[in-house]
Amino acid sequence: MPTEKLTEDLLKRLLGAKSPEEYLDQGETLDRELDGYLHQLLDEREGMKRADVVRASKLNSTVVYDIFGGKSLPGRDHAIMLAFGLHCNLRETQRLLRLAGVSELWPKNRRDAVIIWCVENGLTLDECDKELWRLDEETLFDPEK
Repeated sequence: MPTEKLTEDLLKRLLGAKSPEEYLDQGETLDRELDGYLHQLLDEREGMKRADVVRASKLNSTVVYDIFGGKSLPGRDHAIMLAFGLHCNLRETQRLLRLAGVSELWPKNRRDAVIIWCVENGLTLDECDKELWRLDEETLFDPEK
């Protein structure tokens, strides 16, 4: 699968174009849906199955299968939990959040900063929730829900 260009690089090219058509004619735009991106991420993780994502994300299996099937979009916390379930790095997590139609993680927000640190350091969802709890922030997984 070809590597996508970084958004920052594409933005530079767009802003440097003499017209929108000059940029659009380069064929760099794409219409991507969340379910397609999730399948791509899963394919890139050798041996990982959706059931593994369900376990690691702690999301209800029906919810995960509906999201993978394009039947629904996750809320922000569920999208973050899904990213943990897929062992996403920070760039993949931010892209997943964008495609889910929710705000990306923002380092100026205290809770988001903790989550960013956890993602960047390869922590699991459980480990991230322990950090959030320790720092008196709302955890991602709520067994009551």
